[in-house]
Amino acid sequence: MEMSLSMNKTSELWQSFMPRRREVKNRSNSDFISMQVYDKNLNGLFSPNTLFKKWAVVEVSSYADIPDSLESYSLNGGKYVVFIHNGPASEFPKTMQYIFESWLPQSEYELDNREHFEILPEGYSPVDPKAREEVWIPIKQKL
Repeated sequence: MEMSLSMNKTSELWQSFMPRRREVKNRSNSDFISMQVYDKNLNGLFSPNTLFKKWAVVEVSSYADIPDSLESYSLNGGKYVVFIHNGPASEFPKTMQYIFESWLPQSEYELDNREHFEILPEGYSPVDPKAREEVWIPIKQKL
């Protein structure tokens, strides 16, 4: 689903996917993945109105038997840095602020133009104060 931070449709995306999740065969695990794909022409320019595609994803061992109106996607792969966000989704901007304003500028890496994603365990609730998710950020060595 295409969206921006200012026109966030994440809830709508997951509400449309979750009733169909059991139709997906060949699941590798019980996790869910929230994936963002950004335009390759951003050139570092990102605002609350920047459009991107967000996917509600489950990992599969085979693309056989993909249900009608659902799509397959192959991750481009590469190096990622992984952070753990603990707490409700409402506090997620603090985690992202740390990653992009503190950790990344001080590291030997820069952002790579590939998929960003969060791995959410079965039973994840965005309002749970004890929620836990893995945050995967694509990186590459600074030149």
